[in-house]
Amino acid sequence: MTTGAGEAAPQRADAGRGEAPGTGFLAVDSGGSGLRVVVGTADGRVSARRESAVPVRTGPRGIDAGHLMRQLLPLVRSSAAETGVTELRTAAVGAAGLGTLGDELRAELPGALRREFGIRAVALAADAVTAYVGALGARPGAVVAAGTGMIAIGTDLTRWQRADGWGHLLGDCGSGAWIGRAGLEAALRAHDGRDGGSAPLLSRAREAFGPMPGLPGQVYPRTDRPAVLASFAPQVAACADTDPVAAGILREAARHIAESAAAVCPATDEAVIALTGGLFRMGAPLLEPLARELAERLPRARRVEADGDPLLGAVRIATALAEGGPKLPADDRLLQVVAVDGD
Repeated sequence: MTTGAGEAAPQRADAGRGEAPGTGFLAVDSGGSGLRVVVGTADGRVSARRESAVPVRTGPRGIDAGHLMRQLLPLVRSSAAETGVTELRTAAVGAAGLGTLGDELRAELPGALRREFGIRAVALAADAVTAYVGALGARPGAVVAAGTGMIAIGTDLTRWQRADGWGHLLGDCGSGAWIGRAGLEAALRAHDGRDGGSAPLLSRAREAFGPMPGLPGQVYPRTDRPAVLASFAPQVAACADTDPVAAGILREAARHIAESAAAVCPATDEAVIALTGGLFRMGAPLLEPLARELAERLPRARRVEADGDPLLGAVRIATALAEGGPKLPADDRLLQVVAVDGD
């Protein structure tokens, strides 16, 4: 299937007819929901997008580079055929977990991309970096990327600073999983008759999960536990207008998110801050207390709308490689550009 994605939106393959597309770029966004891929011409006039719903596996050495390549091959070839790209020169791969699970990917992926597609320059980026570049481009500021998880990343264009993103057991404070877990805890407190419980959240938890004694068995054994917890976050938001416990959970989530943003935002008058990710579609129950928290903690930072998503960030980095590289700080874990020699 081919769909649009902001600046990465595909156009008809005959756009700009009379000018051979020739060389092009590859942009990849690899995350918990699968792969998204854009192949585009170097002049930016033609691009095509493909998706795979299969997440890239992790193994003893971290993210499985072979599994990533096996998924990329058909997606890239069909996209290249659509766009008329005959030679890929640059690639940007944004991957969830690159900072902590990226050793195999860094060691093997650039050479594999060279062998299969002839790519000469590869940027390997953490998904937080591609989220930043998709939202703000190359300017100083901070981006909060929040969905099931939550991470904040900022830069003054000399170095990167990150906060949280430690997963649902150790962090991701204020995320969808965090909100959902807090809402279910309030439901269980009401079930037990303890202080801090919420009858409305108990009612919604029973509708979603059944009798409360069975809830632990539906959560603890699941390998997708963060997503299960996050599935209850919209119920917390739905109760927030009339339930003080639910409203309090969202106020605390807003405080956590603002704390992470403040930890990474450069202290300059030029800094901007953007929010990106599905969590912020929750609307006013979260956004209103978050706006107050951000104004208090970051009075010098200007709020702006995000330009786009992490896939757009990968597109921007891949196209910048053809012009001498992205004007962003290099980092061994977060953003690394590799020039690949031929075999």
